[in-house]
Amino acid sequence: MTQNPQIADTVLDDFAPSPRWYLAYTKPRQEHIAQTHLHYQAFETYLPLYKKFKKTEQGPVAQFEPMFPRYILFRPSRAEQSISTVRSTKGITTLVRFGFEPALVNDELVQRIRQLEVDRNQATLQELSNLKAGQTVFLKHTALAGMEGFVQSVSSKRVAVLLEILGRPTVVQLEHHQVELSQ
Repeated sequence: MTQNPQIADTVLDDFAPSPRWYLAYTKPRQEHIAQTHLHYQAFETYLPLYKKFKKTEQGPVAQFEPMFPRYILFRPSRAEQSISTVRSTKGITTLVRFGFEPALVNDELVQRIRQLEVDRNQATLQELSNLKAGQTVFLKHTALAGMEGFVQSVSSKRVAVLLEILGRPTVVQLEHHQVELSQ
């Protein structure tokens, strides 16, 4: 028993996701809500996130934030699925359009964004730090607040800063959140 290959391809195409993604504009800080509700409607979604280190009293803490705030990518999971319901989805303000046509993003660009996301999210604090040897910094450490020094080295946990204390060069080891680049 053989099948007609054209009919089989058509049936498979009806269930294959589109190679193109649509772009929706979300309400402020509601990207995750929009993603959840699009998922409930059987849309495939992608919300690119990036790792950022927030300064806290205990030291830097990794957080993940939207790479493109207020935007989410989505595509129908079936060829016949309409995107008209997206406009009234909780968390979404509107579809991004160029004139009357919805904005389309090709799958190749989405794959590049995914790779960038993976690379950045695997990076250490040292790799993402904007502190480099030789830069001038101000200290925020309570005992040394306001002093200016030069970054000697940067590691994943500490920053070595060269200070002049009582007329002598002294290297002080501080945490990343205890120093700030001078303007």
